[in-house]
Amino acid sequence: MAAGATFWNTALLATAAAAFALLPPASYAKKATDDIAPPQIVTLGAGAQQYAFAIYANNALTQDNNAITRAVILEHGVKRDGDRYFETGVNLLRKANLDPAQNLLLTPNFLTEGDALSDSKMALWRGDNWMQGQDSTHGKTGISSFRVFDDIAAYLTSGHFPALKEIVFIGHSAGAQLMQRYAVLNNNDEKLKRAGIKVRYVISSPSSYLYFDNNRPSDNGFAPAGGVLCPGYDNYRYGLGDMIPYGQGKDGQVNGEQLFKRYAARDVTYMVGSKDNNPNHRFLDKACGARLQGATRLERHDNYVRYEQFLAGKWQTPVHHPDFEVPGAGHEAASLFGADIAVQKIFPAK
Repeated sequence: MAAGATFWNTALLATAAAAFALLPPASYAKKATDDIAPPQIVTLGAGAQQYAFAIYANNALTQDNNAITRAVILEHGVKRDGDRYFETGVNLLRKANLDPAQNLLLTPNFLTEGDALSDSKMALWRGDNWMQGQDSTHGKTGISSFRVFDDIAAYLTSGHFPALKEIVFIGHSAGAQLMQRYAVLNNNDEKLKRAGIKVRYVISSPSSYLYFDNNRPSDNGFAPAGGVLCPGYDNYRYGLGDMIPYGQGKDGQVNGEQLFKRYAARDVTYMVGSKDNNPNHRFLDKACGARLQGATRLERHDNYVRYEQFLAGKWQTPVHHPDFEVPGAGHEAASLFGADIAVQKIFPAK
């Protein structure tokens, strides 16, 4: 059995009606901590749709917690190294002088069937298809990686953290690809706001972004790219064509203008390293649909910020999504989130 599996409670699995039930290792501290303990194996979803998931956290989640006012969800990159990202998150909160007793740090760790922690009760993905919102293909199948965020948010707001006022979703690199598309496609944001929860998204250095129409950067601004040299460039994951089920409306359709108007109203911040400008970076998406967005992550960041303003004029929808560069930083998450400007922008002093 996989590591951590001995902490399953089968009765709880069968009866839990909440969106999220937690069964941590017995050695995990009950107090807020900066230690990198093993990930807690959790149960997300309800009823027949329950599935297991691994999450690093700076607080034990077995009991209700009246002190937590903010939850920070930091998503890892393509290496799926949640432990390293958890450490990066701990350092970010420390530099921002945020008390771990009041700020819940979560690093969800997407797993594949071959990972040491994997278990048949878990939602498991094939390769890197988790990073675009695709469904799990092993263990508990049919779970969109976007739904994981929905289910975590459902638990956070289910009464276990009655003082909670804010959820900050942060993604870097591959995690930012996932998070930017989640910020566009999820139907959960407004529900959380109506419940009195502020929701923010921080998108850090993704390889590509989700575009709302068939225009792409050109010498004269933005124009349709055409599909002769890059067929399917406007299909998901780069555009809205052939949309995955999670992103489809009730009628199965996707309306770019409506999605953009909703996205424009959401609290989104973009960040990138000023030296993330290597067109041959090992983990840079080099598919033609990504190359149409720019040659490097830095260029794709700049183009997407301009693209939002292009759409703001096209669809008469003001948008103000702040963006910033981290001077001297490349693509390394620890360097980006350890920079003073990142701390100030993500957690501005009140």
